[in-house]
Amino acid sequence: MTDQMTFGPLTIAFDDRVLRPRQWTLAQSEWAADLMVTAPGGPVLELCAGVGHIGLAAVATTGRRLVCVDSSAVACDYARVNALAGGMADRVEVREARLESALQPEEQFPVVIADPPWVPRDQTSCFPEDPLSAIDGGPDGLDVARACLDVVAHHLAPGGSAILQLGTRAQADALGAERCFADGTLVMAEVRQHVRGVLARIDRATDAG
Repeated sequence: MTDQMTFGPLTIAFDDRVLRPRQWTLAQSEWAADLMVTAPGGPVLELCAGVGHIGLAAVATTGRRLVCVDSSAVACDYARVNALAGGMADRVEVREARLESALQPEEQFPVVIADPPWVPRDQTSCFPEDPLSAIDGGPDGLDVARACLDVVAHHLAPGGSAILQLGTRAQADALGAERCFADGTLVMAEVRQHVRGVLARIDRATDAG
């Protein structure tokens, strides 16, 4: 049965086969929208988009195009429904695909939004109302986040930023010590703690390749 909720300026549809939108994640939309003011031109990319609420709210008042990527057919169908309901169907593309195959090599995005599953596998039973595939982040909760960072490393435009959602500051610190940051490809520029999770801003220098 389809349910609906208000999410920022939008009314978002979903059901119990997908992850219910969390209101606190509107902060991710708002941060991304702020970055778009000064980011280079081009479309926005949303990874692990679910029903599209975070990306749609981010671009709603900007005029930017949005590419949503998710591997769930049900989530992608709802993302298309929500784009249409929000009056953005003409500038939103939804791709049902795995992260590693969703994009063409030459595609670049000045702003990337990523909301991967980040619950450690041994803690997923704490959230019985959520679909397992939408919350299981592997042994340390970072398996899908790492896959998102691989996409960011290849497709974030010079001078661009990504906003990555995680569960804890410790997860952000763990990622910050890994290869894509250690070799200077990306910079973890800021981490914001929220009541239910963490948002990390990841930048690429203007002259980075």
